Amino acid sequence: MTAAGPARVLLEQPETPSFLIVLTHGAGGLPDTADVLAVRDAARGLGAATALVTQPYRVKGARAPGSAARQDAAWAEVMAALRRDTGRDGAALPLVQCGRSNGARVACRTARQVGASGVIALAFPLHPPGHPGKTRDSELRSAGTGVLVVNGDRDPFGIPEPDETTDVVVLPGEAHALSKHPAAVGAAAAAWLGGLL
Repeated sequence: MTAAGPARVLLEQPETPSFLIVLTHGAGGLPDTADVLAVRDAARGLGAATALVTQPYRVKGARAPGSAARQDAAWAEVMAALRRDTGRDGAALPLVQCGRSNGARVACRTARQVGASGVIALAFPLHPPGHPGKTRDSELRSAGTGVLVVNGDRDPFGIPEPDETTDVVVLPGEAHALSKHPAAVGAAAAAWLGGLL
């Protein structure tokens, strides 16, 4: 339960998880898209506890998240509960946040606040289609930790540039959905997570 209403969480963890990865959806979706599940499976291969989160606005049936501040506050509440529930001997597991599209924005905006060790941003929507001047680059750069961006080369929302803390993988032939080659998404995530952890 959050101040914005209930979130839905599917938590799966091995007996001794090495880290926690929390994954969420785009604005009108659910956390069952091929790209999100590919990252989940890659993280499981590295010993992670995995949590698929349906955010409160989607549990209520809304397709748009509404206020970013309210969305971020609810996300932070979910992260606090998950870190409590997965901690070992009083210590929280290292946390990686992963989101696609709008969920990638949330993961970046909240990473510093919740103490994330890294962020995987799938199909980060750099700007609204056709409006490159309305950039959301500052959200990406505000994470305060290492970020892996995975975008398609045909994404109408644009492709962020890499920098010293941001790795960018551009998948040929993919659009915003990142649905054609989920194995490539998973491979990129596994390689990056291996270096991070």
